Amino acid sequence: MVDLDTFRAETRAWLEENCPPGARGPGQTPIGSRSQSMEPDTKLWLERMADKGWTVPTWPREYGGAELGNDEYKILIEELKRINARTPLTGRGVNYIGPTILEFGTDEQKARWLPICARGEGAWAMGYSEPGAGSDLASLSTRAVREGDNYIINGRKTWTSDASYCDYIFVLVRTSPDKPRHEGISLVLVDMHQEGVSVSPIPLLSGASPFCETIFEDAIAPVNDVIGGVDRGWTVGKRLLQFERSTHAGINISGSQGGRTEESRLPELVAKYVGTEQGRISDPVMRTRLTQHEMNTRAQQITQRRAIAELQSRAPGFTSSAVKLTNALNIQEGDEILMDAMGTHGYRWDTSSGATEEEVASLKKWLYQKSLTIAGGTKEVQLNIIAKRVLGLPD
Repeated sequence: MVDLDTFRAETRAWLEENCPPGARGPGQTPIGSRSQSMEPDTKLWLERMADKGWTVPTWPREYGGAELGNDEYKILIEELKRINARTPLTGRGVNYIGPTILEFGTDEQKARWLPICARGEGAWAMGYSEPGAGSDLASLSTRAVREGDNYIINGRKTWTSDASYCDYIFVLVRTSPDKPRHEGISLVLVDMHQEGVSVSPIPLLSGASPFCETIFEDAIAPVNDVIGGVDRGWTVGKRLLQFERSTHAGINISGSQGGRTEESRLPELVAKYVGTEQGRISDPVMRTRLTQHEMNTRAQQITQRRAIAELQSRAPGFTSSAVKLTNALNIQEGDEILMDAMGTHGYRWDTSSGATEEEVASLKKWLYQKSLTIAGGTKEVQLNIIAKRVLGLPD
């Protein structure tokens, strides 16, 4: 039985001594990409936390974790927040594919891939959606044909976030085309540093291009890198989506939970454009919207904490859809409040038009965060899951 008071004291002392100044407050958070350089303190923080097993604190020690229980994990996160420390490592390695391998992988796969994820020695992309298979993922057509000890993969994936600087990609492929469409699908791990994989960024209205199109032309993946067994990809892939949704919702305890939480500057920014009277925002409609948004934010945070506390296993349940969706909608409402408060100041694209850098950033953030009700499963898909799996409503 772990003495939690002792654990807290030791954790606090270790973090104070080992968290570099440059890893506290806003700044770079690595996803493990081998092609991106890290700032010195960011790199040092990642190395120290990986050595401690705290990049994936709930994972087994043999795979790079620290085997923390839920109570210890909660204390660790509290102490990270106390010193405003950044998460040492994030991304799909520790949050999506790592927990999936931990649950479905063979001993050999766990021993090979999980330490790579835990130490951030390669960033991961997600190969699910296709031009003709988005929300209807079972209609995917990317093929994987076995040749000896390898699969030869041909097809096209779209909206593969961050693929332009990822090192690996987990891909849903059709391995048995003669089976019903929900069957005959496998999840396979592919090295992106090969001639058979090409990536093209998809420009967005916001100006950023995190989304990409990824094309496989005779790409090679070893047979022993199929996770969960051949033709079982639908089951494995759905579980991985639960990890994705829970990460978006802030309730994933299988990998790395964010340590730093920024206080909202929304009231301050709104006041700047709307004005104040007697110490409060002058516009009563805007005051009401801000109050409701703050109430929703607090309720969301409480729900996240309750969901973490109620988890009985490493994998989240269907309630992650509800938390993910409400979080996305609340963030988008905050963006709308700010844009309405800024008025014409909020719709200028660059500083050459007289806009401040903060105004330009707010506009681009507003545009980009429209994707929150698409990424990780669309709003409509989440509502369907909530109706069926949480509320138990009939089809």
